[in-house]
Amino acid sequence: MAKLILIDGSSYLYRAFHALPPLTNAQGEPTGALFGVVNMLRATLKANPDYLAFVSDAPGKTFRDDMYDQYKANRPPMPDDLRAQVEPMLAIVEALGFPILRVPGVEADDVIGTLARQAEAAGIEVEVSTSDKDMAQLVSPHITLVNTMTGTVMNADAVKDKFGVPPERIIDFLALTGDTVDNVPGVPKCGPKTAAKWLAEYDSLDGVIAHAGEVGGKIGESLRAALPQLPLSRDLVTIKTDVALEQGPTDLARREADVATLRELYTRYEFKQALKELDSADAPVGAHPVRDALAPDAAEDDRAQGALLPADNAPGSYELVTTPAQLDAWLAKLEKAELIAFDTETTSLDAMQAEIVGASFAVETGHACYIPLAHDYPGAPAQLDRAATLAALKPLLENPARPKLGQHAKYDINVLSQYGITVQGLKHDTLLESFVWNATATRHDMDSLASKYLGYETIKYEQVAGKGAKQISFSQVDLETARDYAAEDADVTLRLHRALWPKLESEPKLRQVYETIEMPLVPVLARMEQRGVLIDVNELRKQSQQLGKRMHEIQQQAYAEAGRDFNLDSPKQLQAILFDELGLAARVKTPKGQPSTNEEALEAIADDHPLPRLILDYRGLAKLRSTYTDKLSGMVNPRTGRVHTSYHQGGAATGRISSSDPNLQNIPVRTEEGRRIRQAFIAPEGWRVMAADYSQIELRIMAHLSGDEGLLKAFHEGGDVHRATAAEVFGLPPEEVSANQRRAAKAINFGLMYGMSAFGLAKQLGVDRGEAGDYMARYFARYPGVHAFMETTRAQAHRDGYVQTIFGRRLYLENLSARNQALRQGAERAAVNAPMQGSAADIIKRAMIAVDGWLAGRDDARMLMQVHDELVFEVRADAVDAVREGVVARMSGAAELKVPLLVDVGVGANWDEAH
Repeated sequence: MAKLILIDGSSYLYRAFHALPPLTNAQGEPTGALFGVVNMLRATLKANPDYLAFVSDAPGKTFRDDMYDQYKANRPPMPDDLRAQVEPMLAIVEALGFPILRVPGVEADDVIGTLARQAEAAGIEVEVSTSDKDMAQLVSPHITLVNTMTGTVMNADAVKDKFGVPPERIIDFLALTGDTVDNVPGVPKCGPKTAAKWLAEYDSLDGVIAHAGEVGGKIGESLRAALPQLPLSRDLVTIKTDVALEQGPTDLARREADVATLRELYTRYEFKQALKELDSADAPVGAHPVRDALAPDAAEDDRAQGALLPADNAPGSYELVTTPAQLDAWLAKLEKAELIAFDTETTSLDAMQAEIVGASFAVETGHACYIPLAHDYPGAPAQLDRAATLAALKPLLENPARPKLGQHAKYDINVLSQYGITVQGLKHDTLLESFVWNATATRHDMDSLASKYLGYETIKYEQVAGKGAKQISFSQVDLETARDYAAEDADVTLRLHRALWPKLESEPKLRQVYETIEMPLVPVLARMEQRGVLIDVNELRKQSQQLGKRMHEIQQQAYAEAGRDFNLDSPKQLQAILFDELGLAARVKTPKGQPSTNEEALEAIADDHPLPRLILDYRGLAKLRSTYTDKLSGMVNPRTGRVHTSYHQGGAATGRISSSDPNLQNIPVRTEEGRRIRQAFIAPEGWRVMAADYSQIELRIMAHLSGDEGLLKAFHEGGDVHRATAAEVFGLPPEEVSANQRRAAKAINFGLMYGMSAFGLAKQLGVDRGEAGDYMARYFARYPGVHAFMETTRAQAHRDGYVQTIFGRRLYLENLSARNQALRQGAERAAVNAPMQGSAADIIKRAMIAVDGWLAGRDDARMLMQVHDELVFEVRADAVDAVREGVVARMSGAAELKVPLLVDVGVGANWDEAH
């Protein structure tokens, strides 16, 4: 079948302009967008289409301007650097032999739509090369879209996957959501999910309009208010497919290239590879021609082979802003920018106590500024007033309509919050882009990301501030050095986004995880960190004393068991007593072959003699005291009177949130001493602590993913699932199941999620391996769906190198092909568990976003902490019932599983009482 490629020239030009660094030739002429377009056109030619056309907007108004005088009214004028590249682009396109179509009175979309439908009717396969979402309405069995940046093909299934509606409903979808870029009015606050939901329920825009009275809440009010304009919106977003054209699809064969003109243009604009290819008849064709054409967005394997543009890792040009005129110029530039990369420099890693020293901004790659505000070394030049400058920046930073970009932006948001600035409009975070793209490919700090994705070596903090005892505060760094370091942060952040965002755009499910889970969670976590949690310092001091007393008692018992005094904290002395004097068997060795005294080694011999257990108990209490009861008191923020943890989204590969300073995730809950620490987490007078915890969430996810009828039934009946499992495994009525049998079933239920072997189960239950294997065989016989799921998941992991959560997060696994059997089996166990643990992480994140949104309009409850599957709140005493109901509804509704999502809620004067 013949093939027609229609190139959306405007889309090519704009995407190349924003994706590539601001390149120039020796004469200073801008060439970045031109370079990208030329490379993509060369790649298109390698595909050898039968027909092709380069379609661009003609100058002047179109019929849509006559329909609506505000159409595209908000669009900023084309940047001068981009406008200068339009004519050279058209000259190269023509010299390459592409037919160029520019039809007055209509847009390029309409010309493309008309040709696509004509070609389809003539039995010609059509590929539309674009990144314009409006084009999705053209997709059909014989018309596909190709993303100009990534080479990703979008067919009807991909349209449905991305937008939630099929191609024939895209017009209605766009009419409802509107288009801020083209200034097409939609239904206010109607996002893609709401539009897709309405269209699924009412079939079409006309159906939505007819049933508008049935839609409740504020969104229903918005819909009814927007009804008069919806027909206009539909007309504006509808691509015309009946434009009168002088040429049809079969008239669009490629003309012979004008080699002499191409050589002249390529030489002028310094396109060396294109020149080389021009003189070579056998230039290689890449596996991904469009993606490989753009070096900054090339595949990672290509980067490893050195396929980087020199400008991709070239130094930037940075400005030091120290005068009101410079600041005004940058404020004007920021106001017009499509995306603002920003960063702060401070005096501390603790965002809640840090003082801001300066701020940096970038709106185009290769260029950035640093605004010093509080450098105070001897002889420091005059700087802008910090309070006045932050006041000038405040409207911009708080404007949700000005999209912003950061690298670990939550830190900067928290720092700025201390100065009365509530950052809004955070659109992207490169840490999270990298984390969602591949959580295990690299660390997600800026230095690591720049090295991996840009081939760029960043200036390190130690290079400007020193290290160790001689390290100075950033406020002591001279302005010129500070400018290069700080402005580079904003510039590299923007460069990273240009490299990472197209990757996520090419994978709809990953993009959805990023846009609907990770990014909305950033301000939620920031607010939780800013609120902090109230601590009873006196209670902690009392507990420290009690722990010290208990440790002393254990110490005396240990002396008695050893027959002499010794230092319980000395591994060398302990080694001598355990293995030399007491003659215990050393079951775990150090890398050097010596008997180990670590926790695993002591657990292995804990049944052989009382001393190892005493040492383990002593260490547990010592850790509680040093990590929590002694340390937490000193972590109370003097300004707020509260303790403020830091939450990390880009830590665990499964997506689990972790916390540090203090680490709230590791407070033991199974020991009396650990639970007592939670008694020091209190509520203010007149308030209560509320803890809401998902019940057996990973096991419920296992039931959902496996679809096993027996497990689903056990959860739907709402009884004791471990007792139900024991009844199945041991062939008994539930009421006859013994405590040991229930314990065995519980161990199997949870153990299988972590890929536990018969050997591991035997060790946990204290039975021989044969008996444990028999338990597992009976389990799988009764729950065959679980076994099938585990086998299928392992196979998928080996095939793809990753597994997925319910929501599409990818969890990459190393060592699946390792020769070492232990490493390989460990990776396979992780493959089985990762979908459950990762889905649980996604669910509680979705719950946090929903709960935070609901609480935004209330003053009687605050979300304070997230610990594993639990959310902790401060609730005014008279609002407990209402808040409990609202929290449970949103946590239960965070995912649609085949089994109920149950939430246990407790309330008390402190966290322990509520747990």
